[in-house]
Amino acid sequence: MSTTPNTITSFFRYNIVAIIATSIDFLVFILLTEALQLWYLFSAIVGAVLGGITAFVLERNWTFMKSDGKLSCQSVKYFMVWLASIFLNITGLYIMVEYAACRYIFSKVVVAIVVGIGFNFLTHKYFVFK
Repeated sequence: MSTTPNTITSFFRYNIVAIIATSIDFLVFILLTEALQLWYLFSAIVGAVLGGITAFVLERNWTFMKSDGKLSCQSVKYFMVWLASIFLNITGLYIMVEYAACRYIFSKVVVAIVVGIGFNFLTHKYFVFK
């Protein structure tokens, strides 16, 4: 049975995991959009899926140390939050690119930070891995 880290420790660990998962997300996003010339929103979804899988595994086992929790329950909760997060990210990205005329890479960075801190950390800590 694992010991749950305090909020400061889990926030620090969450940010390390977020950097890793976001790096995967952004790498896939840029490669698909730039190298393969795929639509930026499709690339964003594929990147979010791969980054999300990475984040779930690392958060469950290291950030919040809840590997002793029921995997199926955590997976369903994570999937629900993940879908909402993808929706927020894609919507924010689309609005910034299409309506604010911002470059898609800049837009993705801004939206990822806002959603990551303002939504993801809180829902992961207090809903998914509580």
